[in-house]
Amino acid sequence: MHRVQPVKLTLALDMMGGDHGPHSTIPAALAAICEFPELHLILCGDEANLTEQLKLHGVFPHPQLSIRHSSQVVSMADKPSVALRSKRDSSMRVALDLVDKGEVQACVSAGNTGALIAMAHFVLKMLNGVDRPALVSALPAIEGNPVYMLDLGATVNCDADTLFQFAVMGAVMAEEVIGISQPKVALLNMGEEEIKGSDQIKRASILLSDCNEINYIGYIEGNDIFTGKADVIVCDGFVGNVALKTCEGVAKLILRRFESSIKDKVAAQLFGWLIKPFIKNLYQGVNPDHYNGASLIGLRGIVVKSHGNATKDAFLSAIRQAVREVERQVPAKIKDRLEHVLIDKA
Repeated sequence: MHRVQPVKLTLALDMMGGDHGPHSTIPAALAAICEFPELHLILCGDEANLTEQLKLHGVFPHPQLSIRHSSQVVSMADKPSVALRSKRDSSMRVALDLVDKGEVQACVSAGNTGALIAMAHFVLKMLNGVDRPALVSALPAIEGNPVYMLDLGATVNCDADTLFQFAVMGAVMAEEVIGISQPKVALLNMGEEEIKGSDQIKRASILLSDCNEINYIGYIEGNDIFTGKADVIVCDGFVGNVALKTCEGVAKLILRRFESSIKDKVAAQLFGWLIKPFIKNLYQGVNPDHYNGASLIGLRGIVVKSHGNATKDAFLSAIRQAVREVERQVPAKIKDRLEHVLIDKA
């Protein structure tokens, strides 16, 4: 897909978040500035630590990198409410503040998901017409384009209006980031029949059926998440998070069973070692841990959440996702689409 070159491309990175901190985020940042010559990164975190790490890589100073010092770190164990109140000078909060002030166009963090959602909601506020934020990620499909699924855990309980808003935002993501014309939107449900599902799901289905701006195809079941039957799959955060973690568990189960089976016999071991690299590559493609870069959408700014255990390559993937959203001006497109939809509903 053709990339639109922005006049200025500046991102803030939470360098201290996640399980590995600078050990993953520094190599990812260096790879990103090589991949995107127009990119400038503001590295948020402990200045002494980051300076030392950059010197070890032989890239300090660098014209595409600057450091914004922060004295605190949001740990993976911090409660969101505590982080919001007491970690105002954390690398996560500093990165979000830079988005709010307009100094950068997006923020990327591998930190505590709950804290990131709470801070982003507080700092950036919601777009007009959006009640709650949603975590959305592109998942692999058997054929064709990836599938966007939301919400993956930002909003646990959703009413029909919130699910409708998620559908609109997910459709914009599929159109603008992947380039799908009129993406097929479905509601994740316990069956395809109209009589099945909660009252919220049924009311959301009516709202979507009446909306000319959305290519709504009805309900979809869990076994069709990866088939490509829908381009956008909508559900509440509880269902979405459970589904995502279940997929991760199944992927790990298949790999472990395979590894166990090739240990039983010599012939199986020989055959197993030949195909094991291919099995691992397949696993990397379907494991949600490695299909990295969930976007927190519905906010007045771009926030991309990398997995907490992200490696250098995974964090780089999240940076790429932020770049794509900046280039395609995703929040502005969501705002415009919602305004059209609200006019049609009125």
